[in-house]
Amino acid sequence: QVQLVESGGGLVQPGGSLRLSCAASGSRFDYYVIGWFRQAPGKEREGVSCISSSDDSTFYTDSVKGRFTISRDNAKKTVYLQMHNLKPEDTAVYFCAAEARGPCSFARSAYAYWGQGTQVTVSS
Repeated sequence: QVQLVESGGGLVQPGGSLRLSCAASGSRFDYYVIGWFRQAPGKEREGVSCISSSDDSTFYTDSVKGRFTISRDNAKKTVYLQMHNLKPEDTAVYFCAAEARGPCSFARSAYAYWGQGTQVTVSS
């Protein structure tokens, strides 16, 4: 099993940057695919980015390509989501999720473990 804790959210002006962290506890973090999801008020939770366990391949939803970067540090058991050029439509609660050895996916059902989320608000 793995436990996940997100941090790094906050209030930022449009065009600003934030770095979210997803810290894990438990064994064999390197086995886990990690996904970032977000949920805006009144909307479904959507997949934002994912990093694989096998070769650190990365995937992004179209709306964040070129602005967000996902990375992982297995020694620190942490995955990061660096967000640049933030827009008001990026406002949401951001969650990280983990699944052992699966392929990268933006389907919520693909992940067994979830963090509690961190709020990101983009507003002037």
